[in-house]
Formats: sequence, C-alpha cells, structure tokens
Amino acid sequence: MINQSTIDKLIEMKLTAMSDAFRNQLTDNKMKEVPFEDRFGMLVDIEYNSRKNSRLRRLIKNAEFDQQDASIMDIDYTSGRKLNKELITRLATCDYIAEYRNIFITGATGSGKTYMACAFGMEACKQHYPAKYVRLPDLLLDLELARNSGIYKRVMAKYANPLLLIIDEWLLLKPSENERKDIFELLHRRRKKSSTVFCSQYKSEGWYEQLGGNDGPLADAILDRIVHDAYKINIDSIDPSKDISMREVYGLDKKLSE
Repeated sequence: MINQSTIDKLIEMKLTAMSDAFRNQLTDNKMKEVPFEDRFGMLVDIEYNSRKNSRLRRLIKNAEFDQQDASIMDIDYTSGRKLNKELITRLATCDYIAEYRNIFITGATGSGKTYMACAFGMEACKQHYPAKYVRLPDLLLDLELARNSGIYKRVMAKYANPLLLIIDEWLLLKPSENERKDIFELLHRRRKKSSTVFCSQYKSEGWYEQLGGNDGPLADAILDRIVHDAYKINIDSIDPSKDISMREVYGLDKKLSE
C-alpha cells in the first residue's frame, strides 16, 4: 500500500518517468542489493532525462523545420562544394546565438542551404534555444493576413521572439514596399536580442538591390540591422560541370516521392 501510494503521488506530481522506474525497481529482485542512494539517483536521472528529451521534441516540433533529419554530423564536405568546415563546426556550438549574431548562407539552388540551416536549428534546439523555420514568402503572407485579421502583433511576435529564426528563400523575389516594412519591423525587433539565419540564392552584396536599392528607402535600414558581425557561408561549386543536387546527396528527393 505504501509503495502504491508513492507511485500515485509521483503520477499526481507528473513525475511519470520516475513512477514507472520506481515500479520497475520494485519488481526487480536485483535492485534489493543496490543501496538506497544509488536507487534514488537512478530514479532522478530517469526523470531528468525524460524531461530533457520531451522538451527537445517539443522545441523541434514547434520549430517546424523543413528538414527535421538535418544534422551537423551529416553535412557532406566531399560533394564538390567549397565549405568552411572549421567555421561550420564552430557555429554548431551555438555561441553565435548567445552573442546575437546572424548567419548568411548563400548558394545556388540545390546547394544544401536549407539542410545546413536546419542542421544549425537542430543544434540550437539541443541546447534548448527556441527556434523557428519559415520561408520568406510564407512569413510575409502570414503577416499580411494577420494585419487584415487584426492579429498582427501576435503573429509578428511568433517570428520576433524565437532566439533563432531561420528565414529560407530570403529575397528570392523582390518584396513590395509594404513587405519591406514588415521585414524592417521584424528585424528591428530581433536586433541585439536574437539570431537569424538567412538562406539566399543571392550573395549579401546583392541584397541591397533586391530590397529596392536607391528606390527603396528601407534597404539601408534593413541591412544595417543584420550585416554587422554576421557570419557568412557561401556554398561555391568546385567544378560546376560535376554538380549534383544536395537534395539527392541527402536523399531528400526520394523522401518527397514516397
């Protein structure tokens, strides 16, 4: 009765992993030979690890990564593309997030920009940093619909608050004046409070023109909020004639067709 009462209390306190472990200890005769302190330590470790794993799963789910199987360990450095492995390894520590610095990942279609960005996002989640992935077209559409629905501030906060925001397809199309205003507002809110990964087919030197150039008064203001102290990863081809899509290298095309 005492043991069942203890189990019930653990469950009531939502210590379910500990309650299951305690029940297993009660039915394992070998555990009778283990000192109380060691048995208790095992229970605490099981509950602690269970909560950490649950939090990680929740962070990954909320991040909505385009490629949830992405991994820093699986980045391919032998597929004919110039990659700074030392920089990528250093960024995988997530120190840039603590420093509120950004990352620019640029390269042609199929060069592996999205995979790399999601791999950085996965590392952020492992260190319990809230992350969010979004395509720029979807982000701008979301904000436009929110403005028309009277929930603009709430939706803006969804993208402004995560400590790591991954914006894919950055400036693939030239944004309109209203869209540039939304981009400026978002990046202004995130400045010196969080980190953003930008994935673009255009090198950062071409972003000014994509943002309207001299005809877009917000171009300078937007770039001023993201370019300083940003890490740059440009994925160049060693031999363009031998290029293959990184979606094929990582087996992503096969997954999409299944």
